[in-house]
Amino acid sequence: MLSSLRNLSIRAYLLQALNFLTVISTALALWKGLSVWCDTESPVVVVLSGSMEPAFYRGDLLFLSMPSAERKFKVGDITVYKVPGADIPIVHRVLETHDLPEEDDQLLLTKGDNNSADDLVLYNGTRHLRRSNVVGKVKGYMPYVGYVTIALNDYPKLKYLLLGGLGLSLLLQRE
Repeated sequence: MLSSLRNLSIRAYLLQALNFLTVISTALALWKGLSVWCDTESPVVVVLSGSMEPAFYRGDLLFLSMPSAERKFKVGDITVYKVPGADIPIVHRVLETHDLPEEDDQLLLTKGDNNSADDLVLYNGTRHLRRSNVVGKVKGYMPYVGYVTIALNDYPKLKYLLLGGLGLSLLLQRE
């Protein structure tokens, strides 16, 4: 295996690097295109907790889109939102809505299906979420597919092992 690496020319190394950059740029372009099409910064998220059981379980992959400004959120919609000052988005169901026609905005109160109380304690002092806090509305899901992401974040050595294996396979590929 190492002897085959020594036999590769500079041109072959550059070709492998170009193939790697092509794969990375294609993935980024697809992500950005999906973001524009769904009108959300994050069209795909992974459920990280059990707060929405039995609707969604830890590790489920959720597909999001953002409704247009004319289409208001309704009670029962499942949203993904970010609280100002927090990094991790939260997946919860809308309990209450309040329209603000003078501001062309909407206030939301949410709650996890598996939680006993609403999310007021999560809002960092505000009484409701604004529409601008919402990342998107859940349109579909794939069960348990997100466990790969959870495993890679929980075990960083696994992430480095996977990335190293992918990099090595790209170097050794002869096409």
